[in-house]
Amino acid sequence: MTDKVRIDTLNANSLPQNNETFLARQAEFESNVRSYPRKLPLAIAKAQGVWITDVENNQYLDCLAGAGTMALGHNHPEVLQSIQSVITSGLPLHTLDLTTPLKDEFSAYLLSLLPGQGKEYCLQFTGPSGADAVEAALKLAKKVTGRSGVISFSGGYHGMTHGALAVTGNLSPKEAVNGMMPEVQFMPYPNEYRCPLGIGGEAGVKALTYYFENLINDVESGVRKPAAVILEAVQGEGGVNPAPVEWLQRIRKVTQEHGIVLIIDEVQAGFARTGKLFAFEHAGIEPDIIVMSKAVGGGLPLAVLGIKKQFDAWAPGHHTGTFRGNQLAMATGLTTLKILKDDHIADKVAAQGVWLKEKLAELQKRFPVIGHVRGLGLMIGIEIVKPNEAQDHMGCYPADGELSALLQKKCFENGLILERGGRNGCVLRLLPSLLISNDELEIFLDKFENALLAAGVKPV
Repeated sequence: MTDKVRIDTLNANSLPQNNETFLARQAEFESNVRSYPRKLPLAIAKAQGVWITDVENNQYLDCLAGAGTMALGHNHPEVLQSIQSVITSGLPLHTLDLTTPLKDEFSAYLLSLLPGQGKEYCLQFTGPSGADAVEAALKLAKKVTGRSGVISFSGGYHGMTHGALAVTGNLSPKEAVNGMMPEVQFMPYPNEYRCPLGIGGEAGVKALTYYFENLINDVESGVRKPAAVILEAVQGEGGVNPAPVEWLQRIRKVTQEHGIVLIIDEVQAGFARTGKLFAFEHAGIEPDIIVMSKAVGGGLPLAVLGIKKQFDAWAPGHHTGTFRGNQLAMATGLTTLKILKDDHIADKVAAQGVWLKEKLAELQKRFPVIGHVRGLGLMIGIEIVKPNEAQDHMGCYPADGELSALLQKKCFENGLILERGGRNGCVLRLLPSLLISNDELEIFLDKFENALLAAGVKPV
């Protein structure tokens, strides 16, 4: 042992305490790939609940929450206590996939939350990112079916690794990346506001449902029967698009009939975010593989697959990862999952989502740049449009990514952190802590309206 502290975590205090200095140093230290500091130019000093404080002592209402990772907000006392308990327990922090009593308890509890209390599922701990879990799910589907194709959907986001990127809709990160994973067939995903078939409404959903079923059944479709269909029950990065219940139910029926593995990516929408424990529960279906990350680790890196046992075709070691046994993340994850269930947080979130969308709809009447408000629970999207330009044949105004970016900037200047998504970044996205109070949501509404005015948007 040594009585010398080798790492002084407060060394940053020797620097001038302003955001600009830290951001300049980060720009010097880090690759051009960094993204969030360009949109949210602050250096965080501390955080508690839904509030973040920067090094200049400015406070921000955090409605990003680690892209939905911080389900209970920042530094929840029970989460911190779970970390301290592991540290003082003598448990190793790194265990590969070796067993510990903590892992046993976490696994049993997580399984109990899956459909049918997990009786038909087993768990696979992957590398600690949603992307690696997606990679494992794709590989397993190919292994168990003996087929190689995958159907994914426009607007979907599944990660930045090779296979995950191949099944992601966003074209920008695919630029100049050659040799993408082959046999990925994209299909249109329903969009309540901008129907990809140009039909809209119930007729549009029915047409998209028929389109999918016909592609699978048509012997002249040119698309071989896939190993898997992968989708989000609520698209996140794609602009907060919930899947229509009947569409999702039909996809489940068709995939079952044809022996196609249905992979539901719950990385962002999972664990009470949409007002149900899992977003697919809104349609009453059971996926073959459930991809879980973000909230499942209680704020620390963890990713897990829930696999129907009949599809567990792995041989030992055929998908490995050094960091599969993060004991701290299992502790924080277990604490988080218990709070979400025991305190009935999904019910609270569902009610808040209904209330918040009603309030935003009222705001929309005064600010027509708000073209559409959508989402479930505390996964809300606000699409920004150009109301002074011509509507399309479905009555939708052109999207306005530039104003959306300006509004994000004005929100930040007004002490509100939001993310953007959707086509050309035209959707402002709300992903706060699931413990956010109604009073704090009122603060969000006030700050958002002030940002609209600061951006020069005139109310009607």
